[in-house]
Amino acid sequence: MAELGSYSLLLALALSVYAFIAGILALVRKRAGSDVLGETARRAGIAVFGAVLVSSVVLVVATFQNNFSIAYILHHSNIDLPAPYKFAALWSGQEGSLLFWSFLLAGYGLVLRLRHKVDAQLVAYASVIISAVQVFFLLLNNFAANPFAMVQGTIPPDGNGLNPLLQYPEMVIHPPMLYLGYVGFTVPFAFALAALIMKYPGEKWIHITRRWTMVTWAFLGVGIFLGAHWAYYVLGWGGYWAWDPVENASFLPWLTGTAFLHSVMMQEKRGMLKIWNMWLIFSTFLLSIFGTFLTRSGIVSSVHAFAQSGIGPWFVTFLAITLAACTYFFIQNRAHLRSENRLESLVSRESSFLFNNLILLVACFTVLWGTLFPVLSEWVQGTKVTVGPPFFNKVMIPVALLLTLLTAVGPLLSWRKTSPDSIRRNLLLPTMFSVAVGVVVIVFGWIRPWTAQADFYSWMTLVLATLVLSTVLSEFYRGGMVIAKQTGRNIASSLYVLTRRNTRRYGGYIAHFGFAVVLIGFAGAAFNQDIERELKNGESMQIGSYTITCRTHTQDDNPNYSSVWAIMDISKDGKPVDVMYPERRFFKASQQASTMPAVLSTMREDLYLVYSGENQDSGNPIIKAHLNPLVKWIWTGAHILLLGTILAMVPSLATSKVPIRKTVLVEERQPVGAND
Repeated sequence: MAELGSYSLLLALALSVYAFIAGILALVRKRAGSDVLGETARRAGIAVFGAVLVSSVVLVVATFQNNFSIAYILHHSNIDLPAPYKFAALWSGQEGSLLFWSFLLAGYGLVLRLRHKVDAQLVAYASVIISAVQVFFLLLNNFAANPFAMVQGTIPPDGNGLNPLLQYPEMVIHPPMLYLGYVGFTVPFAFALAALIMKYPGEKWIHITRRWTMVTWAFLGVGIFLGAHWAYYVLGWGGYWAWDPVENASFLPWLTGTAFLHSVMMQEKRGMLKIWNMWLIFSTFLLSIFGTFLTRSGIVSSVHAFAQSGIGPWFVTFLAITLAACTYFFIQNRAHLRSENRLESLVSRESSFLFNNLILLVACFTVLWGTLFPVLSEWVQGTKVTVGPPFFNKVMIPVALLLTLLTAVGPLLSWRKTSPDSIRRNLLLPTMFSVAVGVVVIVFGWIRPWTAQADFYSWMTLVLATLVLSTVLSEFYRGGMVIAKQTGRNIASSLYVLTRRNTRRYGGYIAHFGFAVVLIGFAGAAFNQDIERELKNGESMQIGSYTITCRTHTQDDNPNYSSVWAIMDISKDGKPVDVMYPERRFFKASQQASTMPAVLSTMREDLYLVYSGENQDSGNPIIKAHLNPLVKWIWTGAHILLLGTILAMVPSLATSKVPIRKTVLVEERQPVGAND
């Protein structure tokens, strides 16, 4: 079976090389037969998907068959591993995850090539670029990280098992989401580079790739939030984000992708920022490759780096070649990217997008610098200097506050220039409401912003997030009321019509709403509490308004792991509210331990219990309790953010399909910048 997987990978490589070379020849040679040659290149690209699919299926089937003659399966699976994690083993190690990269890229390439009639010439160029990326990953699969390498010598009867940290339900979907994002940015990158090489007229390539970009950006965002959720519920340290290098690696392309999604509207509407947008999408793709490199090379120390290998030089070479190619074609064709308009006013929609981009890039550079500094310091000084959360928080919190302010104000500005009256009219009520919320928070003593910097940042975050929420709600309310007056519909029906008329605009508003809700959740981190105690049966400890009593502790055993866990009675303000079961597992195959925290979650706060271990003398459990305010707001906001993104991808309903009494469009009646 391993031979079938290996031969399929070789066939996929041969097909990719043919698709790349034949595609170039068909585009360069303007002779009779070039069309036929180009068609064979397209079909070869389609066939790559079939070959990589066979390899992937072979690896999965071999895992379920416990074929430990394949080294990858020996190292990442075992007989008693539950079925979902056997499937997840495909992307849990370096060789398998790189095969998964190739599979997803072949899938994206398949869809692209089947949609070649959108613009055959542009798709042909993009297809060649995707084939080049595919060749690189298939070279890795075949010669640097072969998932079908055989075990030398005696074949063990059982495997080493999957890393315990990966044996959690979200690991079945978290890595695929991240990889769908990482790999997916290859498509808009290929179209952008193709448009630059062709000197493609107009902004049509942006319209073609808009949904590609939003889908991949959404996948990456979902992957990041799932990763945070996994860290919270598995790692047992009571937090969800630690500025870990691999966490940062996924955050980098998300930041530049977010900047691209915003600034590309300036190119569509005003013909501006063409160079900027071109390099934003180039950077996003390069950072996606860089993120894969960080995760799989082991060059940085991380709880997420589950592989150590020598594939670093391959990635460095590929990144250098790609950057050189982008730079060469940019220098050759930069005149084609000249802006059609200039910035007319600092108080305009254009300037808000520009500032938004600058802030996102400052954030990106900060995260990149902090991530690479330990590696750079080791190269220069021979000593690895670790950069911890205080560095990132010092820069990123003010950056996030500025970004939140722009998120609130930017959508209210008009294209070209915004009058002071318009600003006052649109911002007055939301500003008064957000300030009132800030005052109420102080009056009731929930936050005292003058006592500590963390309190001040939390208070500012709450005020600015409220400003975002209130501006979004006011936009929906005013638009809905106009529709209601025009059509006689009720407000709910009017809001539906309003949203369907311009899904891109109102989907974006909902995404901004979700972003603000996430920020409120982050603000709660300033008030986290924790306590750790050894508890005999019947003993209690207090944290906040919760009383935690150890009823008993016990043990369990199954073929995959043995475990110790405690039964904890929880009461709040003297009233019983729940029973929690913090657990610690010891996995037999890998001989590693992991924690399974118990979490009681409400919109106000999370009670988070960790079974830290036992006192060696008394045998009593040691329980660590965290009280984390507002964490549930983060997961709720993430869902709203995803909902808004999905809505923004839905085609808008034609205005003519919506019966109205008057022909005046809602957007014309609104003082805010419309047409986005």
